[in-house]
Amino acid sequence: MKRGRTKLLARISLGKRVPMTALIQTLAVAEYLSFQGAARALGVSQSSVSMRVRDLEQELGILLFERSTHGVQPTEAGRHFVAEVDSALETLEAAILCAGSRARGEKADLRVGIYSLVPGGFLDRLFKRFKEEAPLVHFEISEGTAREALFMLREGKLDIAFMACNQEIPDLNSRTIWSDEILVGLPLGHPLTVQKKITWKDLAQQTFLTRRGGTGPQIHDLIIARSMGRWPIPEILKLKIGYGTLLSLIEAGCGISLFLKEASLLRARDVVFKPIHDETERITFSVVWSPNNHNPALSRLLKLAMDMDSDKTDP
Repeated sequence: MKRGRTKLLARISLGKRVPMTALIQTLAVAEYLSFQGAARALGVSQSSVSMRVRDLEQELGILLFERSTHGVQPTEAGRHFVAEVDSALETLEAAILCAGSRARGEKADLRVGIYSLVPGGFLDRLFKRFKEEAPLVHFEISEGTAREALFMLREGKLDIAFMACNQEIPDLNSRTIWSDEILVGLPLGHPLTVQKKITWKDLAQQTFLTRRGGTGPQIHDLIIARSMGRWPIPEILKLKIGYGTLLSLIEAGCGISLFLKEASLLRARDVVFKPIHDETERITFSVVWSPNNHNPALSRLLKLAMDMDSDKTDP
């Protein structure tokens, strides 16, 4: 039995039922092998400890301790009883401490939906800082489209989702957290890579590659919006591929695509990232969560995300 546990358990508010008090005082006697020592450790009178242990012995119908002028010693039955009670209270102690950690958001499961995760990007920095502050929180990350994330939030399969654009959703909470510049990714050797200023008109005759997941749908809509009423909409191929495959296709000369500035941190050997001169808007990103979700870890992550936004920690 760990010394000092009886003091801790004595401070736990479990009501005024005699059986629990008697168990704690019995553990203290077994720990200190003295009614006087147990009483001193628990801050109660010696007579109180003696009375409660005696009442417990009468209730159980067994002798827990052999008394003598030199102190007390557990009987054989007493040793087994104390060991079992000590084990049970150790489990109770762990449950209480675990419940407290979860209530404070220190230990929990957090299911997060993302559009993508770029090393060094906003979400990467956010998650690393959060893990430093709450190392016991377990992340379950799902990558997908905004539509998929909204369904999962409503079904309770996600606690929080990060997605592109401002999100005004009647049944969900949302807040714009950060924004990023839009760049065009071109294969090395493409004629536009040596052009000083690239405009949307310069891109009108190009073949665009977009992903079906991540920010792909937003990129697709942006290309159409910038072309409408000005020139024919460029060819846009929607592909069910990952970020790495998209870069490989651009390197191979299969087309071009649009990227966030943070994505350019992942340097591709044969892809050149260039700003679009007449694109003045930045893609905004929002965090979305259910107002019915009371996961304390969610509140901690939201606060940190908003603090990072106010810090203006752009890559």
